[in-house]
Parts: sequence; C-alpha cells; structure tokens
Amino acid sequence: MSMRMRMMVMTMAMMMIMAMVINAASDTNKVFQPCTDTKVQISDGFTFGIAFSQKNSFYLNQNLSLQLSPCDHRLPLTSSGSQLSLFRPKVDEISLLTINTTNFQPDSAGGYMVAFAGRKYAARSTPAFVANGTYTVTSFTLVLEFQKGRLQNLFWKRDGCASCASRSNFVCLNKQDCAIRTTSCKNRGGSVDCSLGIQVAFSGTDKHLSSLNTWYEVEKLRQYSLYGLYSNLRSSLTDQYNKIF
Repeated sequence: MSMRMRMMVMTMAMMMIMAMVINAASDTNKVFQPCTDTKVQISDGFTFGIAFSQKNSFYLNQNLSLQLSPCDHRLPLTSSGSQLSLFRPKVDEISLLTINTTNFQPDSAGGYMVAFAGRKYAARSTPAFVANGTYTVTSFTLVLEFQKGRLQNLFWKRDGCASCASRSNFVCLNKQDCAIRTTSCKNRGGSVDCSLGIQVAFSGTDKHLSSLNTWYEVEKLRQYSLYGLYSNLRSSLTDQYNKIF
C-alpha cells in the first residue's frame, strides 16, 4: 500500500473515531438492556430487541387474546428455540437495521418476530410474519412511539404491497406484505440475498416534550425502498474498497 493510501486510511479511521466519540457524548441514555425501563431525549441511543419464534409462543399459554412481552419470563421462548437480535438506533433518526440471513433461517426459528423493550412499562409489537417454507418477507417498517420519553408502543407499518407492485419475482401476501419465494434465497440455495431490512422511525415526544417526527418523514418516502438504496450503496462501497485494496 502506498504512503498516500496509508494516510487516507489513517485519516478515515480518525474521522470514524471522532464520530464515535461525538455520538457517545450526545447519548445520555445509559440503559443498554432491552428489558430495562428508561426515558430518552432526541439523539439518545435506545436499545430494543426483536425476538423470532412461533406466533403462539408470544402469547400466555398460547392464548391469542393475551400477548406478553418477550421480557416476561412466563413466555417459553428459550425452550421453543427462539432467536434474539438487539439494536440501538438514535432517537428520532431514520435508521435501517439489517439482519444477515446467511446463517440464519427465520422460518426455522418460528417464522414470526416481535419487537419489544421495557419491563414495568413493557411495550411490544404484534407478531409480524417473516418467513415459512414457501415465502419470505424481507422489508419492514417499525415505528417506535414515545410519550414524554417513555416507550409506549411499537407498530409494524405496511404499505399494502405498493413497493412490489411492478416486481415480478415478488408476491403480495394478505394484501399487505411483499414476499419472495423462500427457495430463491441464498440460504436455501437460491440467488437472492434475503437479509431482513427494517426501517425504524419515531413518533410522539421525548422526555423534554420535543416532538419526534421521523415517522412522518418516512411516510412521505414510502414509495421508495430505503433498503434498496442501502443495498445499492453497500455494494458500491464494497466494490470501491475491493478496487483500492
């Protein structure tokens, strides 16, 4: 590697370290466990979890009228082979979270997912279908609703299959989710990257009563695929990196 290239790499590394320090300094939320209650302000990090399991596993004694949070020890998630992902997006910033499915098959973990956070003030989404042996949904939008900085609800927002209306390799499930055939996924021998993309946005107010507005911004952009834009950007950066080194 040339001296000039080394200097460029060192400069980029220093910029990344400085950005991390600045972000850490602006994060006043010291709670990193998803099953711990907290209040947040704009630009704080907020930790929440997504549990993958069978749909019935998220209900007490499989009673579909009584859904509990995955933080509730009465749910048999551990014994049912559930899987867990943790995320910490910044409050009131649009984030795209990804779950790599190269070595993870959502249908093998039960095929449904629930987003959750909090214990005394436990909040959880409804179970969202992800995959079975026939179809896999790869794109989701999750809205975290806060009141006075306390998480109240998590909502999965659907676009009614508008994003895949002209894509022949996708099908519309229940008039709300775009899905691809599971056999087309790379983790099943196909050619399609079926990593999960979750757009996260915020609504409500933070602990200082400042409005959280990113959900309204996402709603205006719903005709576009942020996951598609991200995938293209990731591929572009990877290609450029490979050319340099």
